[in-house]
Amino acid sequence: MTTDVVRAPEVVSALLARGETLATAESLTAGQLAATVVDVPGASAVLRGGLIVYAVDLKASLAGVPEDLLAERGPVDPDVARALARGARERCGATWGIGTTGVAGPEPHGGSPAGTVYVGLAGPYGDVAERLALPGDRAAVRAGTVTAALALLLSALR
Repeated sequence: MTTDVVRAPEVVSALLARGETLATAESLTAGQLAATVVDVPGASAVLRGGLIVYAVDLKASLAGVPEDLLAERGPVDPDVARALARGARERCGATWGIGTTGVAGPEPHGGSPAGTVYVGLAGPYGDVAERLALPGDRAAVRAGTVTAALALLLSALR
């Protein structure tokens, strides 16, 4: 059993106990985070929805990431991760929002090496971003991102 499978039930349980909800805005994970949460029975009571914003223009138009931020720094940036999380939270009307952005590989992108990932979390107490340097192929980087995102939310819920 992988770590994300272990953490997803804990996240759903903690959100249920608090009467809180979650939304996602995912780039490199392309819905994998929301799908991991939905695999848990009871998730329908806590997962409001999610945005898959793989293309840069959709990060702005769907998730509300400022266009000037994307133009100045590119999509792989901690402030973009925070903005994605805020956008998910606001657009889906959730207590918590998680945003994922990064380079799954195998090639670098925009000056960032493969495995460079930012996970953003927005909630009632503000927002944060965590930088990850994940090893492995595309699947490993994406799975590691999901695990880290769930861990970040779980730490905020405790």
